[in-house]
Amino acid sequence: MNKILKTIKYFLFLLFIVTTLFAKITEIDIISFNDFHGNVAEDTREKGKNIGMAKMVGYINAARELNPNTIVVSGGDNYQGTAISNLTFGAPVSQMMKAMRLTVSAVGNHEFDWGSDRIEKWAEDGDFEYIAANIYDKTTDKPVTWAKPYKIVEVDGVKVGMIGLATEQTKFQTKAEFIQNIEFKPVEEAAAYWVNFLKNGEAPEGKPDVIVAITHIPSDQNDDKTVLGEELDRLTRVEGIDAIVTGHSHRTVAGTMNGKPVVQAYQYGRALGTLHIVVEDGKILEITPTVNMVSNNKSDIIPDEEMVKILAAQSEEMSDILDEKLGVLSEDLTHSREGSLTELGYWATDVMRKYTNAQIGLTNGGGLRRTLYKGDITMGDLYEIMPFDNQVVVVKVTGAHLKQLIDHGIGADYMTDGQFAGLKVVYDPTKEYEHRIVNISLENGMPIDDDEIYTVATNDFIVGGGDRYDFKNAVETNDLFVPIRDVLVEDIKANNGITIPDISEVLISMEADTKAIQTLEESKSSVEENRAPTVYIVKKGDNLSKIAEKNSTTVNNIIKINNFKNPNIIQIGEQILIPAM
Repeated sequence: MNKILKTIKYFLFLLFIVTTLFAKITEIDIISFNDFHGNVAEDTREKGKNIGMAKMVGYINAARELNPNTIVVSGGDNYQGTAISNLTFGAPVSQMMKAMRLTVSAVGNHEFDWGSDRIEKWAEDGDFEYIAANIYDKTTDKPVTWAKPYKIVEVDGVKVGMIGLATEQTKFQTKAEFIQNIEFKPVEEAAAYWVNFLKNGEAPEGKPDVIVAITHIPSDQNDDKTVLGEELDRLTRVEGIDAIVTGHSHRTVAGTMNGKPVVQAYQYGRALGTLHIVVEDGKILEITPTVNMVSNNKSDIIPDEEMVKILAAQSEEMSDILDEKLGVLSEDLTHSREGSLTELGYWATDVMRKYTNAQIGLTNGGGLRRTLYKGDITMGDLYEIMPFDNQVVVVKVTGAHLKQLIDHGIGADYMTDGQFAGLKVVYDPTKEYEHRIVNISLENGMPIDDDEIYTVATNDFIVGGGDRYDFKNAVETNDLFVPIRDVLVEDIKANNGITIPDISEVLISMEADTKAIQTLEESKSSVEENRAPTVYIVKKGDNLSKIAEKNSTTVNNIIKINNFKNPNIIQIGEQILIPAM
C-alpha cells in the first residue's frame, strides 16, 4: 500500500512540474482613447498638446510591434469637433481608425450630432464596429441595428469579450430630435444581461475568458486616487465584468472602483490608456490600468507617413475655408470647461443678445470647447471653439424663470457651467444646486423682477431640453434658424477682431466671504479684527505668485487659508483670501 501511495505521489509531482513548465501565460494590452473629437491635426504651437492622427497611428502601431497581442478601442465621441472633421463628416478620422486597426468603439453622445444615420457608415469606412448594449430602438424594443451589443476577439488563444455601453446622460446631452426614437437603458441592467449571455456560452463565438466594458460612461479620480462616478459605481457592481474603459468626462483615470480596474485617457488623443491583462490557461492573473500622457513627449513620436500625406491633402483641399482670416486677437480669450463664467462664454452670449436685440444672452458652457488663442482668428478656429451647428433662438421668460435658468448653470456636477451676458449675478456655492443665486440684476443694476418679462437669446439645443435646461414655461419662443457660429463670424469680421471683456463683476461668488468667517471662527485666533484676512478679486493675467507679490505675502500663506480645489487654476472674478501680515 505504501508503495502504491508513493507511486501516486510521484506521478502527481511529475504532473505538477509538467503543468507548471508548460502553463501558457498570455499578456494582452487593450489600448484605449476617448473623446478624440476630430482632432486629426497636430497642434504645433509651443504649448500645443494635440498629437494628431499621424502620431496617434504611429504610436499605436509601434506599441503593437512591442506586443502583438494588442487590441485598440475607443470610448466614443470620435468625430465632431474640428472644421476639417465636421466639414467632411469625419472622413479623416475614419481613415485614422482604419490605419490603427481599431477593433471597436463605444457610442458617445456626440456620435448623434448629425443624427444616427452616419454611425454605421463610419464603422464601415473605419473598418471597426460600434458596440452598444444599452441603446434600444423604441419602435422595436430591441437593440439598435447599427451597433452590436458585444464583440468577442481571440488573441493568442484567449477570448476577450467586449460589451459596449453608452452613458445614460446621452438622452439630455444630445439634440432631442436626433434620439427621439432611441432609449438608453440603465447601464447595469444591460451589462448584467449580456454578461450572463456571454458567461453562459450563448454567443456563437464561444465563452470569453475576459469581459471588458467599452463605454462612454463618465469617470473621475481625486487626489487620493479614488475613482468616482455614480453611473460607473452601478456598473462596477455587476458581477462578471473584469475591467472598464470609460470616457465622456474628459478626465485622466487609472485605478479601481469596487475592485474593478477602470481607465480613461483624458481627451483629443493627448493620452492613451492601457489595460494590461495577464491570463494563464484561461484564468485572469491580473489586470493593470495605466494612462500614458503621450502629449508630454509628442516630439519623440514618429508619425505614420501615410497619415501625414492624407491629412496634408485634406488640409490643402479645404485651406480656403480653414485658413480664412476673420480678425485679430491681442490676448487669449479664455475658456475652461472646469470653471464658471469665462471670457469666451461672455463674449459669445453678448454677441448673441446684441444680434437679436435681446436683454440677455445664454448658452450651455459645453457648447464652447476651448480657449481662443491670441493672434489671427481663422474660420478653423471658430469651428473648434464652437463645433456644433446650434441655432439662435429668442425666448421670452418671466424673471422667476430667468433666475431658474441661470441658477441651473451654476456648479452642476454633470456639465460645464452655463455662460451668459447682460446680467450681474451673486451666488453662494455652499447652497444646494439650483438654489445658489443670492442676487440677480440686469447689467445696469436693475433688479430682476419675478413677474416681469425678459428677452433671452439662446440656442436650440438647450431650448429643446439639452443639459436638462427647462424652457417649457417660456412665454414665447422664436427659432431664427441662424447658426450661432455664423453670428460670431459676422461680429469678428465687423470689428476686425475681439475686444477682451472684463467679467470680474458679472458673476461673483460669496465663497471667499464665507471662508473668511469660517477661518476666523475655527482658528479662534487672538489676532485683532483689524488684522483679519482681506479679500482680493482675481484679475486678468493674475496667478498666485503675482497676487502674493502684490499683497506682500507668500503663495503658501494664501493656499493655507483658501480651500482651493486646484491652486494652479484660478478664475477671473474669483475672490481669494489674503492673510493679514
